[in-house]
Amino acid sequence: MTGAYDAVVIGAGPAGLAAATLLAERQARVVLVDEQPAPGGQIYRAVEGMTARQPELFEALGPDYAHGDELVTLFRTFGAEYRSQSTVWQISPADGSDAAHEVWLSRGGRSELLQARNVVVATGAMERPVPVPGWTLPGAMTAGAVQVMLKSAGVVPEGMVLAGSGPLLYLLAGQCLALGARITAVLDTTARANEQAALRHLPAALRGAGFGYLVKGLALKLRLRRAGVPIFRRVTDIALQGTSEVTDISFRSRGRPMWLSADLVALHEGVIPAQQITRSIGCVHDWDAVQHCFRACTDAWGNSSVDGVLVAGDGAGIGGARAAEHAGRIAAAEVLRRLGVADAAGRDALAAADLRGRAAHLAIRPFLDRLYAPPAAILRPADAVMVCRCEEVTAGAIRGVVQQGCLGPNQAKSFLRAGMGPCQGRMCGPVVSELIAEARGVGVEEVGYYRIRPPLKPITVGELAALDVSGA
Repeated sequence: MTGAYDAVVIGAGPAGLAAATLLAERQARVVLVDEQPAPGGQIYRAVEGMTARQPELFEALGPDYAHGDELVTLFRTFGAEYRSQSTVWQISPADGSDAAHEVWLSRGGRSELLQARNVVVATGAMERPVPVPGWTLPGAMTAGAVQVMLKSAGVVPEGMVLAGSGPLLYLLAGQCLALGARITAVLDTTARANEQAALRHLPAALRGAGFGYLVKGLALKLRLRRAGVPIFRRVTDIALQGTSEVTDISFRSRGRPMWLSADLVALHEGVIPAQQITRSIGCVHDWDAVQHCFRACTDAWGNSSVDGVLVAGDGAGIGGARAAEHAGRIAAAEVLRRLGVADAAGRDALAAADLRGRAAHLAIRPFLDRLYAPPAAILRPADAVMVCRCEEVTAGAIRGVVQQGCLGPNQAKSFLRAGMGPCQGRMCGPVVSELIAEARGVGVEEVGYYRIRPPLKPITVGELAALDVSGA
């Protein structure tokens, strides 16, 4: 067991890096814990040293990615303690005002217990599951998974079809083009109704940093057009075809049936807050009816409903990398107030620029959230579509157990084992809640979500047996 820290920061993406850097700069005893071998999170994956290692790839990934190198360099400068390749498998919240939170992690085949007066959860977002026919076939990936291959190994896919909606879809296409790859097509599922709903939020989206984001998005689409990449709009009814792997993709564009040959399809319908850790701690979550996702409830400073547990970045609602960076520093300022290093006025002064910066980067969110609201077909797929990949449970099976009296996701586990596989419900949870709500005729907020229990990630009995908790 390691002695008590002032703060444990979980996640080395933009929010976690920013929080840990500020806390270290102000001489707080802080440790940053992350699963990856190097800091940067998913958005800045493998950024450290890439300028020397793969300069062409670094340039192709663009200036937004390059900003991550600045964040990592600053983090290294202030010397915060850093535990890479460390998986948090349980957090036990403090049971009193003077007690410490307990953070259990696995590293190198050994488990360790950290104690901290404050915990900053900066685990970011995950890609929304996209359950369409054939999505379990080899050759079907998420856009985020393709980016992982691109950033970590320099693997550039050739002849890919990108299907779905959201900024990442066009960003990935642009990055692949910059590296000389051929893109077969982009299938954009954005509905006309979404565009109409978003239009009233356009004036606000042009304020703050929003104008710059819109210009970047338009530039990416223009780049695809100039490269001759076919872009199909108003796409519905996506289905991946093949027996042992993806060979074709069928869909409708503006109502017309179409078909393409494809052996690699990158699916993407936006990202949603990662909620495994915050739910396991007991943080209150609320329902975002526009983006159809749960998110941890926080105040302006990142404080959750559990005392001493703060949530920074996309885990408290999707805002993007720059907004998350600001949120990380805002949460760190609040931790300093909680530690007595700063009073409320000092905290406010320290966080003033970041509060303004976060607001500027969030100005576009109401527009984007409505423009890229997920289609009903992936929230509530057809009966034959596999929903729980781990336990091979279909959407029809979920609807069927509701007719037998199943009221929520936790009961569905008992009926079908949905959510009990290796991913622990991460890939099926959002859709299972939607399906049960649909079948019952109630809101998803009434149905709720899986009850998350430790261990949050698999650990061995040997690790537990060797764990030294003397003095805990």
